Amino acid sequence: MDISVVLIAITVAVVLVLLFVLRVYNRLVAMRNNVRNAWSDIDVQLTFRHNLVPNLVESVKGYMSHEREAVEAVAQARSAAMKSGAEIGTRAVAEISLSGAVGNLFAVAERYPELKASQNFLLVQEQLTTTENRIAFARQHYNEMVRQFNTSIAEFPWNQVAAVFGYSPEKMFAAESQDRATVQMT
Repeated sequence: MDISVVLIAITVAVVLVLLFVLRVYNRLVAMRNNVRNAWSDIDVQLTFRHNLVPNLVESVKGYMSHEREAVEAVAQARSAAMKSGAEIGTRAVAEISLSGAVGNLFAVAERYPELKASQNFLLVQEQLTTTENRIAFARQHYNEMVRQFNTSIAEFPWNQVAAVFGYSPEKMFAAESQDRATVQMT
């Protein structure tokens, strides 16, 4: 074989490998950005819920003076959720606890017909219910983006490119099993 043919073959092989690595790298960047965007969607809905909780607490205070613990639990869960930071696992536990506290407050509110007839309470309850649905959808979307990303960085040969560029698995938005048991959902 002529040396120039061998050099051309090696050059073509190197170019093909580099093009493959470039394609995989760009796809991993896009997938990581999809995960970040999905997290941002969750964060927007969680912030909206955090802003609604004081309205809920205020609307039930006068009616539920004997149920102070349920109202305080919501306020404390909101505070904990707002302070939970950006780490997904910690944030998920705090947010699921807040959902549980709000759900418990709604269950207690069922015992107060005059509260259930309050327009302010009904409006806040509807807004929170809608927001909870949006959070659930955003969480599902986020977890799907994480699943796709994590699968991609685990599959051969993408895992080789991911390792070279330092990609690591993202965390799902879910409570730990021991924390799931303590959350009371209604």
